[in-house]
This record gives sequence, structure tokens and C-alpha cells, in this order.
Amino acid sequence: MPKPSVATDQLPASVAKALRDLGENLALARQRRKESLRAWASRMAVSVPTLIRMEKGDPSVGMGVYATALWLMGRHTALSDIAEPAQDLNALEQDIEAVRQRAKRMSRKSEVLA
Repeated sequence: MPKPSVATDQLPASVAKALRDLGENLALARQRRKESLRAWASRMAVSVPTLIRMEKGDPSVGMGVYATALWLMGRHTALSDIAEPAQDLNALEQDIEAVRQRAKRMSRKSEVLA
């Protein structure tokens, strides 16, 4: 069994909760389809224990396993939207602030040259 990552031990609480929620939602999706753990795991090419860990939101389960579960639900296309640049509001704010700072510097330079 691989050694646990320090990153998974230090997850922010909100991230851990989001993974638990995702796992619960994936479990619900499997149950609504009336699929057993064994059948769903087989379709995902993972072991039943791995599927159980994923359904609990275990952060040490590989992203590919989560992505495959989403694919079985027909929701894998949502993955590309998660980090879409247009949705990255923090980076947008940083870009705007950089433009403002550049404008201030240019304004000061033009005042000095005048």
C-alpha cells in the first residue's frame, strides 16, 4: 500500500468536506442505478475497497477513479469546467490589480517627465 501523502493529511476542511460530499453523491448515483459495489467497481476497473474509499471521499483515491465514476454517470464533461480560466475569479482580480498598478506607475512616470 502506498505511503499517504502529506498533502492529503493537510487538506483544508472545506476541501475535505467537498470530497466527502462528492463521494456521497457518487454513492447515491450508483445506488439510484441499482448497481452493487462489486458491479460498479468492476465497471470502473477498481477494487471494491477502492470504490468504498472513493464513496467516503477519501483524498488518497486517485483523481482518475473519481473521473471514471463521473463518466459512468455521464458527468465527466463537467471536469473541464472546474478550473476554466474564465471562472477563476481570484486570478481575474489579480489581473485587474496588476493593470491598476501598471497604470499608477505610468501615471507617475508621465508626471515626472512633464
